[in-house]
Amino acid sequence: MSRFTFPPPPPSPGGEAFRAEVRTFLQQELADRPPIDRAQSWNGNDPAFSRKLGERGWLGLTWPKRYGGHERSALERYVLLEELLAAGAPVGLHWIAERQSGPSILRFGTEEQKLSILPRIAAGECFFCIGMSEPDTGSDLASVRTRAVREPGGWRVNGTKLWTTNAHHCHYMILFCRTGPVVPERRHAGTSQFLVDLTLPGITIRPVRNLTGEHHFNEVVFDDALLPEDSILGREGEGWAQVTGELAYERSGPERFLSSFQLLVELVRVMSEAPGDARAEIALGRLGAQLVTLRRMSRSVAGMLQAGADPALEAAMVKDLGALLEQEIPEIARDLVADGTDSPAARQFERVLAYTTMHAPSFSLRGGTREILRGIIARGLGLR
Repeated sequence: MSRFTFPPPPPSPGGEAFRAEVRTFLQQELADRPPIDRAQSWNGNDPAFSRKLGERGWLGLTWPKRYGGHERSALERYVLLEELLAAGAPVGLHWIAERQSGPSILRFGTEEQKLSILPRIAAGECFFCIGMSEPDTGSDLASVRTRAVREPGGWRVNGTKLWTTNAHHCHYMILFCRTGPVVPERRHAGTSQFLVDLTLPGITIRPVRNLTGEHHFNEVVFDDALLPEDSILGREGEGWAQVTGELAYERSGPERFLSSFQLLVELVRVMSEAPGDARAEIALGRLGAQLVTLRRMSRSVAGMLQAGADPALEAAMVKDLGALLEQEIPEIARDLVADGTDSPAARQFERVLAYTTMHAPSFSLRGGTREILRGIIARGLGLR
């Protein structure tokens, strides 16, 4: 039976000094950013802010200098991420490129791909979206139907990708698709990944608006799009192993339990106007304890990634528990704050509560549904 391990994160002597530097920068840059904008956090898009992070050397923090990186530790990068999210910085544009696309290119890409793309990501000038999900397939990634067929001059691609966050702002997609025949008993076989320039002919990006009318998601249609021969990422037929390794980066970071953090900040602020509520103190104490525990688990995964391990099971656990907490915070906040409270803090709280409540259902969908994650966890425990 497999078991989960969350070893202590490795020491990071420069981490706290770096934290102070990041906080000073964010206090200056975000001084006039209102709480409702801070609540958007990693859905917030600001290309100028992404470039500023790149100029300071804060993107590609752990990557080799040869590719535009800065060869700092995963724990220092973790400090940066949690400070950005806790402050509600607009990091959405560069987030996927820096979090998972860049590391995938670093791990599986050719030297030419690394030299061409990674320095631009590190500069905050090149953005990526994820080409995994498809219509009518739910979270069953192995049922991928988008297909790339080799032909003279490259790969001809047909199919559709869905829920591609910020595709309308991005330069590239890492596309997961089928390149071999479908074999029922080996559904994961015959898949590959490609680096897709989204300006190529035959690629159409259509908006998918959420319940609030916002345009973050997209449908990306490939209609006889011809990708260059050298656009394949890694080895043909090994897409499943590559994409599951990529998910460890996607599922384990602090964004998996800090999506509702601004609401918690506003809740503490409005509750401080009427101290002495024992029920509120107990609820806030419990939420704080959960956050500290998830942070410890998430930092442990960061240490394992730094050591070259593949903590896919541990990452799934962080993602599942984090989504539970993120969705619980709006419910607790609504229960604790009485209707009709009128103060500047209460009005800010109400706006952030409304925004977070509308987005909370998506927290257990993105990055793998709760059912998929619990299936992974069950297999890791030898229960299925």
